[in-house]
Amino acid sequence: MSKAPENFLASYQDLSELPDNLAHNEYIKNESRYLRGSIDGSLANPVTGQVAEDDQQLIKFHGIYQQDDRDQRNERRKQKLEPLYSFMLRARVPGGISTPQQWLTMDKIASDFGNDTIRLTTRQAFQLHGIIKKNLRPTMQAMDDVLLDSIAACGDVNRNVMCNPNPVESRAHQEVYQWAKRISEHLLPNTRAYHEIWLNGEKYPVRQNIEVLKEPIYGKHYLPRKFKTVVAIPPYNDVDVFAHDLGFIAIIHDGKLQGFNVTVGGGMGMTHGDPETHPRTADVIGFCFPQQVLAVAEQVVTIQRDYGNRVQRKLARFKYTIASHGLEWFKQELEQRLGYALMKAQPFEFTSNSDRYGWIKGHDQRWHLNLYIENGRIKDEGDYLLRTGLREIAKIHRGDFRLTANQNLIIANIDEQQKPIIEQLVASHNIKTGEEVSKLRRHAMACVSLPTCSLGMAEAERYMPSLLDKVEQLLVRHELSDRAITMRMTGCPNGCARPYIAEIGLVGKGPGKYNLFLGAGHYGQRLGVIYRDNIGENEILSVLDELLALFAREAEANESFGDFVVRKGIVVPTNTAQDFHFELQAAKAS
Repeated sequence: MSKAPENFLASYQDLSELPDNLAHNEYIKNESRYLRGSIDGSLANPVTGQVAEDDQQLIKFHGIYQQDDRDQRNERRKQKLEPLYSFMLRARVPGGISTPQQWLTMDKIASDFGNDTIRLTTRQAFQLHGIIKKNLRPTMQAMDDVLLDSIAACGDVNRNVMCNPNPVESRAHQEVYQWAKRISEHLLPNTRAYHEIWLNGEKYPVRQNIEVLKEPIYGKHYLPRKFKTVVAIPPYNDVDVFAHDLGFIAIIHDGKLQGFNVTVGGGMGMTHGDPETHPRTADVIGFCFPQQVLAVAEQVVTIQRDYGNRVQRKLARFKYTIASHGLEWFKQELEQRLGYALMKAQPFEFTSNSDRYGWIKGHDQRWHLNLYIENGRIKDEGDYLLRTGLREIAKIHRGDFRLTANQNLIIANIDEQQKPIIEQLVASHNIKTGEEVSKLRRHAMACVSLPTCSLGMAEAERYMPSLLDKVEQLLVRHELSDRAITMRMTGCPNGCARPYIAEIGLVGKGPGKYNLFLGAGHYGQRLGVIYRDNIGENEILSVLDELLALFAREAEANESFGDFVVRKGIVVPTNTAQDFHFELQAAKAS
């Protein structure tokens, strides 16, 4: 692994010129005037549907990705037209909790400016596709009217903070959510660029010393790469705490929040064929009290700000900072910055990383309905009127909507009088409550990938349902339909649907080709290992048929599929780059 500057800020922050060996994005941020760049000019340019090249990186900090319809690229090229550019926008929704009015606003934006669908992401956020350039400002302003924004939903900053959205069990869950929201607000960038560009806010003179004071956490250059924070509440690991840069595991005793275990260094992305890159699960490093949470979060972020690799962007995630410097070094650095050491981690146990479906009554006697949303896509299709039904529910609902980390939706805090009304709306629009689908499908996720994601190498969201149909047939054949197995698919190795901690993980390698990962922990506590490289559907099904037959014959009582393939020696679990890629070579050889 190439060595980055020991401390970027100490070495370069005060220099008028940066060294010439940094990743290109560092120069973009350096010249951006705190995330302003030339975005205003790009938006005003009527000649093209895209924004300027450097602005394509800066708009990510504002929650926007430039995309084009890859299904139409070749035809448009033949017609000598530029690609059909549009933009994907993510609304920041800390902990996934949304009001009915916010839901109705996102639904209206999807019709007025988007592609008539809403997507619930694996990070508990709203995602809209198909917004053309001239409609970006109206979209932002419509969200602002209902107190939604897309600040830091993407970019080299801390992104949407996830939290278990469960409203059922105790008042402590609400307290934990409030801490997740505080973390989100505390780690937001302070630049006024978002308000100036999108909300017609007052333009401030840009003077470096003033703006640095406004970015006390990030400074002028923000982070080397994206940073993801989650809050988990045992026994549910629905947020996949070990897959993220920073995690807080709530410790609740007798219904009261005691504090949080702290996890650091998780991350899913890698690069095909590059042995320096690999996914990593996070380490538990200690325990903090609730009043220490914001300080811990801030100092973890500043360590990554100062020591993250700004030379090689592919090695800039926090997991590589810890791998490069060592976990003990990190804990000492954190202790020095905090002025105290974290306490010993408290015992905890995860028993599930899925959602609970159907109707559940909470501790306060309110009802909550957890719906199954395939791959998080909110749309009407045939007589499955999901989007229309949710719109009608939002018009009368007096509680809230809760987006889950598994791309599902909870209609939460329904009072007794409204329950039959919402039941009738769910039934009349044929909305699925989870009981109608297999356990495999309930534990499945896919990223968007083609046709809009520029990184997609293979299909994911559009293909996953049909592949699940065929795997379900295998489960029926082997009398395993009642066994819950996590299965996830991404169109590229970035890992947005977290396939590396799925018991069956499929990662796109090329058109119709995937790497197959096996052996992850059922509760997201262990990485899977690559078992077959660059295979298509026939081989995927053949391999799974053989393994599921073995599982049916030889699994122990209540043994998960991931644990089974590890126990049988089919794969050897690992969390190191060297072992991870050794297994890759073995898979290719087989």
